[in-house]
Amino acid sequence: MAHAERVQGGGRRNARLLRAADSVGRFLVVILLTYLGLLAVTFFIGRVIPIDPVLAVVGDRAPEHVIARVREEMGLNKPLWEQFFIYVQKVLQGDFGRSVLTSNPVLQDIRRAFPATIELATLGIILGAGIGVPLGVWAAVRRGGLADQLVRVMGLIGYSAPIFWLGLMGLLVFYARLGWVSGPGRIDVAYEYTLTPVTGFMLVDTAMAGEWEAFGNAFSHLILPASLLGYFSLAYISRMTRSFMLNELNQEYVTAARAKGLSEARVIWRHALRNAMVPLVTVIALSYAGLLEGSVLTETVFAWPGLGLYITNSLQNADMNAVLGGTIVVGSIFIGLNLLSDLLYRVLDPRTRATR
Repeated sequence: MAHAERVQGGGRRNARLLRAADSVGRFLVVILLTYLGLLAVTFFIGRVIPIDPVLAVVGDRAPEHVIARVREEMGLNKPLWEQFFIYVQKVLQGDFGRSVLTSNPVLQDIRRAFPATIELATLGIILGAGIGVPLGVWAAVRRGGLADQLVRVMGLIGYSAPIFWLGLMGLLVFYARLGWVSGPGRIDVAYEYTLTPVTGFMLVDTAMAGEWEAFGNAFSHLILPASLLGYFSLAYISRMTRSFMLNELNQEYVTAARAKGLSEARVIWRHALRNAMVPLVTVIALSYAGLLEGSVLTETVFAWPGLGLYITNSLQNADMNAVLGGTIVVGSIFIGLNLLSDLLYRVLDPRTRATR
């Protein structure tokens, strides 16, 4: 009898291990196929856009024999399938080519520019989620009331108003007229050349160096564009929070909790919001990814030296290596955050694990 129980227990453990291995295998296949699709899209975009990368390097007045030689050196005379194979090999090795605009390896330029974008988007999502979630809860609890209407109007404005127009108005009011914040750029020139970059994150570097005056100046430059991105994400997060909370507040467990005499605050914040946070994690993660990839206009308006401005300047100068390299990096981060949110969803919601 004991032997049979041990055999049965071993069989269950083996079954669990097989299910776990199958889940991990499926997850890795999804990552591989998604990333391969991203590489394929960026490769063919680079071939479809009517910009000759050879002319971007040698100029449109170069002799024909020079153009032919450079085209051969760049491998553009080979069949399309072979070009794609070489392209995938180089990307997997971290080789995105050399930027025509800066003459640096594209990956080196991205490493320099991307921390500025991460810093901007991170503060933006902190503001967006930190304010948007409570507003969404408030609107759901006060459904149909004045608070609900105000939150919905605020979200509608955030959806409707062009972010570049909001940026220009913000600079006009808070910088030019009131002088509450600093203007375009990441830090004043007086501090820029006295600070040695370590991490690439201006707030972190100034704090590590103990340069608190420079820290305040960097924060003054950061707060306005980050607030605009935060407002942009707040509009979506508050709307989704309201929707999730309305669904949870109509569930039977909420009625039962109220019948037990639990306080309304505990029912809302400890029970309803806790369950609403399961899908809301995905919303916040994707909003953060959207800020990382969609802050091009904000960075352009505020002359913020991040990846968005780098890609924009590269596109204007027909620097396709830089454009495609930046696109791959942003797309990879979007894929990573999407997969991370899916994993968190499975961890936070036991029902998704029970069905596997």
